[in-house]
Amino acid sequence: MRPKSIDGHLARDHDLPGDARVRVPALRALEVLDRRTSGNTFVRDHQVFERREDASLGLGPVFNATSCSECHQNPVSGGASQITEIRAGHRDDNGTFANPAVSVNGGTISGRSLINDRAVCPDAQEHVPESENIRALRAVLNTLGDGFVEAIDDGTLIDIANGQPGLSDGRIAGQAIQVPILEAPGQTRVGRFGWKDQHGSLLSFTADAYLNEMGVTSRLKPADNTSVCKANTDPEDTPDELGMANIDHVAQFMRGTKVPPRDTTLAATPDAQAGQKLFEAIGCNICHVESMTTAPAGTVLNGGTYTVPDALGNRTIHPFGDFLLHDVGTGDGIVQAGPQDTAAKLRTAPLWGLRMKARFLHDLASMTLEDAIRRHGGEAMRVERRFQNLTSSEQEQLIAFLRSL
Repeated sequence: MRPKSIDGHLARDHDLPGDARVRVPALRALEVLDRRTSGNTFVRDHQVFERREDASLGLGPVFNATSCSECHQNPVSGGASQITEIRAGHRDDNGTFANPAVSVNGGTISGRSLINDRAVCPDAQEHVPESENIRALRAVLNTLGDGFVEAIDDGTLIDIANGQPGLSDGRIAGQAIQVPILEAPGQTRVGRFGWKDQHGSLLSFTADAYLNEMGVTSRLKPADNTSVCKANTDPEDTPDELGMANIDHVAQFMRGTKVPPRDTTLAATPDAQAGQKLFEAIGCNICHVESMTTAPAGTVLNGGTYTVPDALGNRTIHPFGDFLLHDVGTGDGIVQAGPQDTAAKLRTAPLWGLRMKARFLHDLASMTLEDAIRRHGGEAMRVERRFQNLTSSEQEQLIAFLRSL
């Protein structure tokens, strides 16, 4: 059976400018997926994603945002944004990365590299300890289209990783790591969500974000990071009348969204088409993989807890990313779910939706695409040098292609 191709990225018949039209691609995808369930929960899923938490609903004690959409909101709910979070840590006497122990009034927050920017009371406010000399900013990632990413079989990602050395004279070698599936204790899967590939399922990703970004506990993350100023009983996220907790609704929301569509007008220009050929010729597509196919509908994933629906199964997608960990010279020094050799590595960010970003790379420190390319080193050093060796007009063509994504 031939895979069903997703035209353009996912919805090339819609351009992004204009708020009314921006929302259409995501809404249509949600409706398609909702028809596989016992009832149409689109409205509820969307509302939960945008719902603002407060202390009475479980927000905090420490947090970064009051809703999912507060961070993931460009150009629509689920997109990336200009917001960054703080990560910190240090290396112990053996050179092993260690998470910080952050003192708050009456307690200590440990076991994670995240330092929350906000708190419900002054006593719970976190600050980066002086002892933590590894400090980094990490940008909010796009979640649009992540249902398709979840539906990629582990073997597909592993095959990509295994093939990269042969395509690059051994210079490029993506790393696939196995990470726990929170909803299936004892089960693991190839990580694909988060800058460190720390999650392999959208429900795990959501539960982690609810706890660490909003301070809301759930059945999968049932304890707050601190009890200072805590006023609610755990878990704070409980099932509604549909039997779904907020983390379930948010995971379903992300499974139903389409990625931002390409700028089809720009993509059709001779410059952008020539730029794509250059993108391939100099080797950008070794990591920024242009196409891959999701697992067939009915495939059971996430330790037996999730079945790929018809709307996501056997689909050819165009993420321009490999969802693997690479050292391209911009790593933040943080170790999360992977082994110690992942400290300098980050997930290859998919380039779909790139045209809606004003700043680039994991720290948002690059203000232009040209600068983002020039910062590539490590495994990508030879590819970056090839870019530098292009003529000015060729570089402009490659940038035109990137701006169409």
